[in-house]
Amino acid sequence: MIDEITIRDLGVIAEAVLPLGAGFTAVTGETGAGKTMVVQALGLLMGERAVAGQVRIGSTQTWVEGRWRVPVDGPVAERVRDAGGEIDDLGASPESMGELILSRSVSGEGRSRAIVGGRSAPVGVLGELGERLVVVHGQSDQLRLRSSTQQRLALDRFAGPTFHAALGVYEETYAGWQRLQVELETLVSQREERIREADALRVAVTEIDAVLPQPGEDVTLAERAARLTNLEDLRVAAAAAREAVSSDDLDGRPDTVSLIDSALRQLERVSAHDSALEPIVESLASASFLVAEISTQLSSYLAELDTDGGAELDDVQERRAELSVLARKYGPSLDDVIEYVASAGPRLIELENDSDRIDELTDQVAERAAIVDALATDLSTARLEAAGRLSGLVSDELTALAMSGSQLIVEVLSGDEVTASGRDTVHFLLASHAGTEPRPLGRGASGGELSRIMLAIEVVLAATDPVPTFVFDEVDAGVGGASAIEIGRRLARLAEGSQVIVVTHLAQVAAFATNHLSVIKDSDGAVTESSVRQLTGEDRVAEMARLLSGLPDSESGLAHARELIELAASRSV
Repeated sequence: MIDEITIRDLGVIAEAVLPLGAGFTAVTGETGAGKTMVVQALGLLMGERAVAGQVRIGSTQTWVEGRWRVPVDGPVAERVRDAGGEIDDLGASPESMGELILSRSVSGEGRSRAIVGGRSAPVGVLGELGERLVVVHGQSDQLRLRSSTQQRLALDRFAGPTFHAALGVYEETYAGWQRLQVELETLVSQREERIREADALRVAVTEIDAVLPQPGEDVTLAERAARLTNLEDLRVAAAAAREAVSSDDLDGRPDTVSLIDSALRQLERVSAHDSALEPIVESLASASFLVAEISTQLSSYLAELDTDGGAELDDVQERRAELSVLARKYGPSLDDVIEYVASAGPRLIELENDSDRIDELTDQVAERAAIVDALATDLSTARLEAAGRLSGLVSDELTALAMSGSQLIVEVLSGDEVTASGRDTVHFLLASHAGTEPRPLGRGASGGELSRIMLAIEVVLAATDPVPTFVFDEVDAGVGGASAIEIGRRLARLAEGSQVIVVTHLAQVAAFATNHLSVIKDSDGAVTESSVRQLTGEDRVAEMARLLSGLPDSESGLAHARELIELAASRSV
């Protein structure tokens, strides 16, 4: 239930607060005052598409906020928490109600922002919540009522929870059947292509396995090739370095080892006379050991070089060429080649088992098709039974709505093909008078009649599938007199179990409201601004008189308005 809606800079409304609450709220006002802006504001809160043109002229953005009263536990609360929002608990018991705040802003450039329970959220979250919180009816919904799909959805709503459970099982089974069917059709249609893929994989695996590449082998071989190619340069440089460090020549030239040893002996001879020389002596001793180790390493390196030869270089280059061919075909890198051959095995097994999988899928598809067919038959039986009950109940409501003699006929036609909703096509037909040929709603009902039919359907559906809030946007268009009074009575009846908000221009409808809001227009000749005022007492009587006669101060109009309000309050109209 919506407790309150705040609107700022939407269309012609500068700023308005709509106190709503339980029961039946009527929203009235002069033509062009912005009554429909109330429905637009609610639409923004329900995730409808926002446009820059909704922003009031001279303002930078539109902003709307709604305060809902919802159970602290349930699907709405769960979705809010999933989106990161909060619901303020208004009570202590687990079954208590909480306050949910939704808001939406739209900039002059058309950028939109949604807030759910105090946290930013995608606009789609508002749409998901709106489907659970509000049902909106307007002139466009009358057009949708002519759609066979919408008529089937209305019948399914009426059919009740047992039918909904059966429909859920059917939809899940149908979806599984379709997935199997798609897989089977793919395997059959791509059989030749998959055979070619399997042949190509076999060739690739055979070629790669013949070379048997190892991870990182290309890098190791590249380093080895560089060493073998520059073998003589490496030998000359290493030999010269060893001679400089520790020479075996007897020509008297000092080497690094000799020089360090000489320096060490000189300092050791006098270090006892000055302790400052001790760390230097220790460093020279370490250097002597390190240089000797380097000399040993250079000798070992030269010995290894002497074992390398040109034959090995030929082998390395040949191996690198083999790996390069694999990388060009299955790479681009050697690691990609190794990964390719690792994944090729399972894929090849899958492709080689196509025939077995096709046979298995064929059996599964046939088995699932039989189940889908049986479930669809059960749905058709349930829809036919529900159609008879819905026809009778709605026809009774139409009689009460001054359409005596009219009968709504819900026709269920079962076809040969099954769809995601079964095999049924649903048509709502209207027989305007006893003995007349039933005609589709699109051809057999006027706009005013569609308004009453839609209301009659909602009144009946509310008994089996209640909705927290109904919003009706001038569904009484094209209706007057006794028909308008009956619409008001039925709206009041609907409000006994749900919150009902009605934008109307008829006093006969507004008279049944328990909460009356008026959209008031002020104009200075250039800019029109509207606000919303809650009407009680004589203010409400004056507004009712204006709706009746266009004259809020007419004595006869005021008298008629008082009479209508009193009669509506007693429900004896």
